[in-house]
Formats: sequence, C-alpha cells, structure tokens
Amino acid sequence: MKNNHEIDFKILGEELQCVEIELDPSETVIAEAGNFMMMDDGIQMDTIFGDGSKQQSSFMDKLFSAGKRLLVGESLFMTAFTNIGNFKKRISFASPYPGKIIPMDLSKLNGKLICQKDAFLCAAKGVSIGIEFQKKLGTGLFGGEGFIMEKLEGDGMAFVHSGGMVIERKLSPGELIKVDTGCIVAFTYDITYDIQFVGGIKNTFFGGEGLFFATIKGPGTVWVQSLPISRLAGRMMAYANNGKEEGSVLGGIGRIFDGDNR
Repeated sequence: MKNNHEIDFKILGEELQCVEIELDPSETVIAEAGNFMMMDDGIQMDTIFGDGSKQQSSFMDKLFSAGKRLLVGESLFMTAFTNIGNFKKRISFASPYPGKIIPMDLSKLNGKLICQKDAFLCAAKGVSIGIEFQKKLGTGLFGGEGFIMEKLEGDGMAFVHSGGMVIERKLSPGELIKVDTGCIVAFTYDITYDIQFVGGIKNTFFGGEGLFFATIKGPGTVWVQSLPISRLAGRMMAYANNGKEEGSVLGGIGRIFDGDNR
C-alpha cells in the first residue's frame, strides 16, 4: 500500500509545458511557490510549514526539514492544494521557462531521486523534499550548481523540470559519462557522482567550458538537460549588453550611426 496520495496527470504543450493533475476527493498535491497556474473551484490552497510529508511526525522534524530548505535557497513554506469537494477536480502547474516536465514515479525509482535544487515542480502529498549534500570535498568546493541538491523520497509521483530538451541515460554498472554540472537535472540514488578537473592549460584558460565537469557513474539513470537556466540567463545578459553589435560587421562604428555614443 502506498503512503503517498495517488494522483492522475497529463502533460500539455511542447516547449512551454504545464502538468494538469486530477485530484480525487481529499487528495492533495504540494508545490513550490510560484509554480501554480490554474485550478477548479473546490480546491483549497494552504501554506504549510515544510513539505507536509507524513514522515514528519513532530514539530522539530518539520522545523529541521524547513531549515534545510533554506540552504538550497528555497522558502520555509510550501503550498498544498487539496480537493475538498465530492468530485474529481483539476489543477495545473506551469514550467518556469522553456523545457520539458519529467514525471517521476518514485515507487519505480527505489523511493529516492536526487535533482537540481531548482528542478522540482510539484509532487503528491507524502513525498518528502529534503536536501542531499555531496560528501566528497572536491564536489563540495567546485560543484557549482551540483554542490547541494534536492532529495525526493517516497512512493508517489513527483514532477521535475528541465531546460531545453532532456535526455534520459540508463547507465550499466561501471559505465561513466562526463556532464557539465549545470546540465544535470536528476539521477537515481544508486548513481556515483563526483567533480573532475578538466585539466590542461589551454582547456583551463581558453576552453570556455569551465574548469570542472561532473562524472556520473552507473548503475542507475541520469536525466540531462540541454539548456540549464544559468546558461540561458548568461546568454541573455551577454546579448543585452552587446546586442547592437550582434551580427554587425560595423561593430562600434554602427553604434555611432545609431546614435549610441557610450
């Protein structure tokens, strides 16, 4: 028997997706603030301390869980949406930026999933949302986005979001791949994860790909995104600062004729 609420869902859209969840009477879904899109009348919204999982039986458990969430830049509180009516109700949560929503059935993933701290979208009530510290020193010092990750535990459905397209890789025992730290969306709990120095003077100073990448070693499954939000934001900032020179052979001369003499 499952401990988490069992929810039905469907994912809508192609690039800017949303997930529509169908709640039976008394069923609840939890989400981070800012992910809500729309809901039927008869669904009650409550702000809860911690994640509302049944594993948290005491106030101190909830306080500890909420305090850990502060370390990954999240709020102390989450929002719970409960169907208080007598019939099925629907609620939708939207992607924060272009990409794909990935449904994760934790009961088929040995009850645990590690994901980037900004990847979690929503989950059935009962799923525990905590943090996962990478224990190795190199990972901690140089992991970037991958240093502190979120840990989803339970046997219900959870939904995570990726930027751009997503690739699911199933790794056999001992199989290893190297990934940009920001491109990791999630991986199963049996994956071995570490940070490796790129190496080489030319790579270090002229490679343009950063000094470190993540090593992901099987057995297990890893989900990799093509466009992490940090990379998207960096490109947008670069374009905003140099947009008038983009694609122009005139460069600064063009800016003078455009009336921009900065």
